[in-house]
Amino acid sequence: MSHRPRRTGPGGELVGAREKTTGTNAVPGPDGADPRHPMVTGRAPRAPGELALDRATAVSTGYGAGDRVRFVVAGETRTGVVTGVFTSDDPRLLSGGTLTLFDTASARRWFAPAPDAYTALSLTARPGVPDSDLAGQAAALLPAGLEAVDRATLDAETEAEVSAALEKITGLLLSFAAVVLLTAGFLVANAFTMLSAARAREHALLRAVGATRGYLTRLVLTEAVLVGGAAALLGHLLGMAAAVPLDRFFGAGTGGGPRLTGLMPPLVSVGVGVVVAVVSAYVPARRAASVSPVAALRTGLPQPPASLRRRSLAGAAVTVLGGLLLAAATDTADLGLLTCGGAVLLLGLILLTPLCALALVRLVRTVAGPRLGVRGRLAAENMCRNPRRTAATAASLMTGLSLVAAATMGAAALRATADAEARAAMSGDLRVVPVTYGRIADGTAERVARVPGVAAVTPRVPGELELSGGDWLSVTGVDPAAVARAAGLTVHRGSLDRLGERGIAVTRTEARERGWTLGTRVTGVFDGMSRTAAGTPGPQTLTVVALYDGPEVFSPALVASAALTAAEPAEIVIAAGPGSSGGVAGLRERIGTALDNPALLVQDRADAGREAARPVEPFLDVVHALLSLAVLIGALGVVNTMAMAVRERVREIGLLRVIGFDRRGVASVVRRESVLISLLGTGLGVFAGTLVGAAAVVGQEGAPLIVPWGWLALCFVAATAIGVLASLGPARWAARVRLLSAVQSDGE
Repeated sequence: MSHRPRRTGPGGELVGAREKTTGTNAVPGPDGADPRHPMVTGRAPRAPGELALDRATAVSTGYGAGDRVRFVVAGETRTGVVTGVFTSDDPRLLSGGTLTLFDTASARRWFAPAPDAYTALSLTARPGVPDSDLAGQAAALLPAGLEAVDRATLDAETEAEVSAALEKITGLLLSFAAVVLLTAGFLVANAFTMLSAARAREHALLRAVGATRGYLTRLVLTEAVLVGGAAALLGHLLGMAAAVPLDRFFGAGTGGGPRLTGLMPPLVSVGVGVVVAVVSAYVPARRAASVSPVAALRTGLPQPPASLRRRSLAGAAVTVLGGLLLAAATDTADLGLLTCGGAVLLLGLILLTPLCALALVRLVRTVAGPRLGVRGRLAAENMCRNPRRTAATAASLMTGLSLVAAATMGAAALRATADAEARAAMSGDLRVVPVTYGRIADGTAERVARVPGVAAVTPRVPGELELSGGDWLSVTGVDPAAVARAAGLTVHRGSLDRLGERGIAVTRTEARERGWTLGTRVTGVFDGMSRTAAGTPGPQTLTVVALYDGPEVFSPALVASAALTAAEPAEIVIAAGPGSSGGVAGLRERIGTALDNPALLVQDRADAGREAARPVEPFLDVVHALLSLAVLIGALGVVNTMAMAVRERVREIGLLRVIGFDRRGVASVVRRESVLISLLGTGLGVFAGTLVGAAAVVGQEGAPLIVPWGWLALCFVAATAIGVLASLGPARWAARVRLLSAVQSDGE
């Protein structure tokens, strides 16, 4: 049998993930050992007050055999002695949960549905008896509602559940991988574009001796195949190496490293890498093949850039189309339309990036003016020298940041929605709620009521009433004498004091809809309760004793909590007395001290909002962590561009040194250009991501639109840092270029 006890650490805190804490009984076999939970040290618990810990928890808390520990079970804090530490392959342990062993008598008392019952029985077949035959024989002896399942069936069900969960995780990871590959594609395309420009003379010479355009295209694409395949294979090996510590961490020591499943994974990795590299290098390869032999051989000057007119017009049209799709998505809340609109908007901005680079330079000149200095003007001119190359570099950074910005907008809306709903659900000054999957023990409300400064206390027990006509009515069990003050109810007619006399109170809206008035008799059966001696549901007749208005969590009907004997309180609502010592904060501390139970949370409205948003945080952290990989690749694109640009400008660097620039001045020019490119990519990414995130939020009814200004400011600060860091290596190399060799170079 198993349930959800919770252990506390040395500092009184809860140990393990709240929703994955489990307790069960130790079942020794013929040899005295429990094969499901082999002991590492000590022995299994045999008597009340004894317990055994799983090895991961024992290591994290430092508890061992002989230590006294506190644990929470059935809503109450208890103390026990650790008798041993065991290992287990329980899947909940692999994701941060805990498992506690008790003796069978204690486990039955706390976890079983009845005093002489179990939650499950494990049978072992004799040698030669198939598991399916044993399950069939056991099924014939079981009462209605219970079933016997053999090991193969259980394993199949578990495998199906795990497969379903893995499919979702795999889909999420593949989505992020696609984003990373897209960002890497910009980096590859930019690298081959710059390589083709640097090899213009070489390509022209090949054309002059008879090479065709097709030959040059195949030559560049062959290089892309080799680079993409080698990089993909290296990435696969690095991924396998990274999987070893991850497997040990998530496998809680039961792993053994990543499993080699044949040649398919590395072949897929290499194939994807080759395809991405070839597709990204195709346009640069075509441009390399179109170099004119005569034009490239007769001058050392770079080819004049092509006009941006057609690209800018196409970009403007695509950007407007993306904006229209996003606007349409806000009315339909269609995720597919939203994704399509976001992708089209990004494509349009990528096409417009060269024009945006020129506009950024003009803006910088207008705002900064003479304060730019010679170094700033040179950096701006270098950025605009090849707008297409600048656009490809900024686009890789823009893609990752746009997704991060969209996720941040959605996260802000999720947090705000959860916070608002939790605050609205708070009807009193304070509330006591159990942690996830926890429970509130009997008598907790009475203990809270005795704390100095408490004016009124009522439990809130949710339930359902099946009316005689087959309809259902949601009801809430409360303390009739305290609920009005504790929950802030307004009673318009009648009195809540009569709820204990088989009474029911309903809101005025509910009364109008059902045609009820004071004195109306309502017949129904409480869900899971009110059973006759024969065990069949028995109806109860309740009288409407009050009409009221109040918070939604106490609507649409109230009954005395004693009527819902089979239900547990969802929370305890507390009203603070006037002039309470220390105010609400002081009262919260006194209640927490009086309860002395880490599995019960004493919250005010702010605490309730934070707790409601807590389940969203781990998922958002994972999303941001994975999307940050795309941002990192974008930053590497800036590094790559600056490094290759410096090597292209060897002669220019030499001339700058000749006219008086020192090494620090040359490095400063490179650094400022890198910062400008990073700011361009960041600005476009934040703009696109904010629009997509806003469209997603507006499309959800009731979700507030919140612009995280602090995060947006942080993005631009981070962009400046990325630009500076990306320029460190190229700037150092530029500063070390030898003066004579630079002047004699035939580069730019």
